[in-house]
Parts: sequence; structure tokens; C-alpha cells
Amino acid sequence: MRLILLCLICITLPVLAQDSIVFGVHSNTAPLEWRNNGVDQGFNVELMNRIGQLTSTRIIVRRKSFQQLLNDVQNPNSDIDVIAVVSPINMDRQLAQSDPIYATHAKAYTLQGKALINNWADLAGKRVAIKKGAFVDVFLSDKLQKFDRVDVDLYETGFQLLIKNQVDVVIAESFVARRLQPLYPSVRSSSDPLIYGAFNFVANATKAKQMKQINDALRQLKLSGEYDLLVNKWFGTGREKVDLTFTEKRLFALAIVVAIISAAGLVYTGFISASLRRHAKALNAQLMQRKLIEAEISELSQQFQSVLDGIPNGVTIVNQDLQHLWSNDNNIHLLDSDGFYYIDNDAFVLRTAVLNVLSSQKSLIADMRYQQQFWQLQIHPIAQDQVVILLEESTEQHRLRQANEEASRLASLGELSAGIAHEINNPTGLIVHAVSLFSAAMKDLAPAASHYQKQNPFWLVAGLQPDIAIKELQYSCGAIEDGAKRISRIVNDLKRYAMPHIADEYTQVCLNDVVQVALRLTANQTKFHQVITHLSEQQPCITGDAQQLQQVVINLIQNACNACTEQQGIIEIETSIDGATAMLSIIDNGCGMNSATLKRITEPFFTTRRHEGGSGLGLSVCSKIIKEHQGEMQMLSSVGKGTRIRLTFALAKE
Repeated sequence: MRLILLCLICITLPVLAQDSIVFGVHSNTAPLEWRNNGVDQGFNVELMNRIGQLTSTRIIVRRKSFQQLLNDVQNPNSDIDVIAVVSPINMDRQLAQSDPIYATHAKAYTLQGKALINNWADLAGKRVAIKKGAFVDVFLSDKLQKFDRVDVDLYETGFQLLIKNQVDVVIAESFVARRLQPLYPSVRSSSDPLIYGAFNFVANATKAKQMKQINDALRQLKLSGEYDLLVNKWFGTGREKVDLTFTEKRLFALAIVVAIISAAGLVYTGFISASLRRHAKALNAQLMQRKLIEAEISELSQQFQSVLDGIPNGVTIVNQDLQHLWSNDNNIHLLDSDGFYYIDNDAFVLRTAVLNVLSSQKSLIADMRYQQQFWQLQIHPIAQDQVVILLEESTEQHRLRQANEEASRLASLGELSAGIAHEINNPTGLIVHAVSLFSAAMKDLAPAASHYQKQNPFWLVAGLQPDIAIKELQYSCGAIEDGAKRISRIVNDLKRYAMPHIADEYTQVCLNDVVQVALRLTANQTKFHQVITHLSEQQPCITGDAQQLQQVVINLIQNACNACTEQQGIIEIETSIDGATAMLSIIDNGCGMNSATLKRITEPFFTTRRHEGGSGLGLSVCSKIIKEHQGEMQMLSSVGKGTRIRLTFALAKE
């Protein structure tokens, strides 16, 4: 029969009688035994000691290798009488054995985070460490194994292979694993018991006398209750045995530390008591002074609160969850309004802005727009999860800044435009006059060139056949004339931009008529797009110059056509009356403009269509004309969504 050594005990006992029992032990006896300062201790040490006392028998310990002990226990002539073994509970033994001493079991152990093992089937395909000769090995000897078995000499070797990922599972006896697990914290118990085993003393059949003595002593210890005391002492539920030497040293060191701390505590307590008595009167005086200071602070806080409440600007403190910790409630409703936008038309989301400021711990200062008003928003971090929000109306400052910038541009352009117009118009006039002469000359020279070519077939003009050369010259003359006229138009726009308006010549003009005239003049451009008009049934009449207003609407319609794709472009033109205000809106679904373009769109000579011949003066002239008519032009645009331009004028007085 195959026997398995579970716990081989380190025992050194005094001589109690002449008869003796030789107990064979293996050096790797953990976890059931411990050694303290070279003296063997543990459950089996005390148990065998009591058995020796009860039987008046001397216990002799001999240490041998694992294989030698297995051979000796089956050899009648060996010098070993008894060994301790664990075997599966369902296996019969041919050798003499004691009454069961203690029950144990084996289960699966894996690394933390690995799947649990519910039964033997879960081990299929895995690398499983089995201790050679252990009762698990005996149990599996006659069973089909669907896993890859890895034999090890010790359970600890299996744990080491598990840490190195050289095996997936270790099947280990529970008491051994309990002792090893604190040394390998990444290993965990992953199953319920897979095998149950019984711990017994085993001897050769020739040692029946010694086994009877052991069994009699065991039964006496169980009847007296001393056996249960030993079991609870060494294997009590939940108790983990430790190295006693190490524990005693730690406890001794801890006792010294506690004593030192206690002595220091007594000294310190006396010092503190004296200090408390010395400072008692001072603390009472400070308490009275603090009450006076708190009263002053409370009064100052109320005054400060009154000042903050009186500030017309909004001041609010919020946390990262947008809870209002404090607010003076001035204009704070704008922060949650859908109409509150960044000045470049990007949507404003309070939560996003607050979280960005908190994450970066950098202040946000931005110009905002709400309906016809402009605001300055400031968000400053004041803690890891709190910000202060300041909201100040800046409509007047914004308009003054725009007016100042435009006045500066007008002043510089006014000084420059007069000289430029004169200098450009003179050579432009010469070019137009000369090109007209060249065009007329080409018509007269064409017959002569044809006649001469018949007489001299090899005659070339500028390397071309005469008839082709004549056509190229005529085309070039036309291109030069068109270019010169374009220069003239740009100069006229520039002169108009810088020219002071003459309000005395204004008459009553209906915006509906202005739209209809502009649509007739731009019919060639709008024929590729869908144009929708909504003209007010009431006559939106204003005081102004019809020709200049037509020029504004024509320019805006042409810009809308350029922004839209053919066949899919939609242009809406609407006139309306709101109180004492006449409005004209032009909306397209074109490519739209970003915030940078929108800021500069009315600047002279700024254009996004330079490569298509744009001069950058169209909207500048339009802006000037609208201002001369005491009107306003508002632009809303988003890239990819289109543009909306609204012109507002005061209704003409009847």
C-alpha cells in the first residue's frame, strides 16, 4: 500500500521509561510543527509526549528522507516503529494504523484574479502541480487525468512555480497551504475541498504492540478531554500558527517600546498639566478678545454682503456640481439661457466651462452676446472644486471699440484713397483709350494680313499663323479692356467708401421695391439657386438713397450666391416691420464663416475670394452705406450651416 507523509514531526523528548517507540520524521514537517530556539514544538510533539507519559514509554526521534521513511515503514527489520501519514479517507490500509488523529483536506490554489475551480472537470487542459507521494497523488493514481500533471517535491515548490506562471493550479493540503499563503500573498484558495483525508500514525504489522499502546493512550486522552484541548490549541478554527521565536522577539520589543512610550507619556502629561495651568488665564483672556473680534467680523461681513448685493454685475460662487454656494443674483439667469453665446457664435455650456477651469486651474475670460447686448464673462478658480463667476455688461464698450476701430480705418483710408484714385484713374484711362485703338486697328489689319498671307504662305506673326495671331490679339485687347474697367470700378468703390454722404438728397424708399430691383439685376446669378421671398404686406419705407440701397442688396445677394452650391443653394429674402423699425433679412444655406472671418468681413480689402477676383470692398461699402442711412447690419454665421444677415432701419416718418 502507498503511504503518504503529511506532517513529519520534529520531536525531542526526555527519557521516561526503559521501553521505547522510535518515531521516524522528515525534515520538512511544516505546518504542524515549529522549532523555538532549537526546541521542537507543536501538536504532535505534545501528543507524543503525553502518549509516552501515559504508556511509560520512551519516545526516540530519528530523522530520515521521505523515501527512506516510506521504505522503513514496510520493512519489518527497520529501526523505525511509527510514522505519521495522511491518506484519502476512502482507501484501505494493510499496515497497522492508529485511531484517526485529525481530519484534513486538499483543494485548488491559483493566482489572484484567476477563475475559481468548482470541480475536477474545471482542471481540464490546465497545468496542475501535484506533490509526489502526497495523499492527492495516491487518490489520483487509478483515475483518468484530463489535466497536465506537474510533479513537485514540496507544496512550496508548487507555489513557486505558480508565481512564475509555470503551472496554473496547485492541489495542496489545507494545513500546509495555510502556513504558506502569508509568504505568497498573490496566491489564493480557489475551490472547496476536492479530497478529504485522515491523519494517522502508521506502523509495520510487526509493531502491533506499540500501535496498541498508542491507541490506548489516544483513547484515554480523548475521553479525558485533553485531546480536544490540544486540537483547539494548535488547529483551532481560524488560528494561524507563527514562528514562536519571531513572535516572542516582536512582543518583547513591543513591550520595551510601550514601556518607553508610557514613561515619556507620564513626563509629557506632567508638562502638559503645568502648561495648561499656566495658560488657563491667558486662554480666558483670549476667548473674550476672540468674541469681540467675531462680533466685528460679523458686522464687517454684513457690510461686505450689502456691498456685493449692490453691485450691478453678477457674482456667483459655484462648485464642480454647479451648486450655487453664493450669488448676488444679478444677471445670473443668463448663464443658463439658450440665447447666451460666445461672441463668435459658439454655444456656451456652463458645466463645460466650469470643469475646464477647474481641471486647468486657469481663469476663463470671454466676450459673450445675448440678443442685442454684449457681456464679459470671467470664471476664476478659487479652490480645487469651486469657481467664482463674474458677469459684466459691455455693450457700450463694445460699440465704442468698434466705432473707434472703424473710425481709425476710415481716417487712414480717407487719406490714402484720394491720391490712389487719382494715380490709378489716369493710367487706367490711357489703357482703355489705347486698347480701343488697338481693337479698331485689329479689325482694319485683318483683311491686309489675310491678303499678305496668300502672297507669302510662310509668313508668321509672333510665331503664329497670321489668322490665329489676329484672333489672339483681339482676345488680349478684350482682356486688357475688361481688366482696366475692373480697376476703374474698384477705384470708384474706394472713392465712394471714403466719400462723405449727403443726407439732404435722401428720399422715401420702400424696401420691397429695393429687393425686387436687386433680384432683377442679379437674375443671372440667382438662376442656379432657389430664391424664396417673404415681402411685408405693409410698405416698409425708410428715408435714403434707393440706388445705394439697391447696391447693398445686390452685393449681399451675390455673396449668398457665391457661398451656396449650385442646384442645392437656398436663398431667403424677407422684409418686415417691428414697431418703428423696418427690417430686411437675407439668409442662405451656404458654406458659412468662422469667427475669425466674421470679425474682419467688413474690413476694406479683406476677402476670402481673392483668387476669384474679389476686391474686399463690397461689404465695406455696404457697411458704410448702411451707417449713412442710420441703420445696423447684424451677421450670424456658422461654418457648414449658412449665414443670416439682418439690416434694420428706422421707418420713415409720414
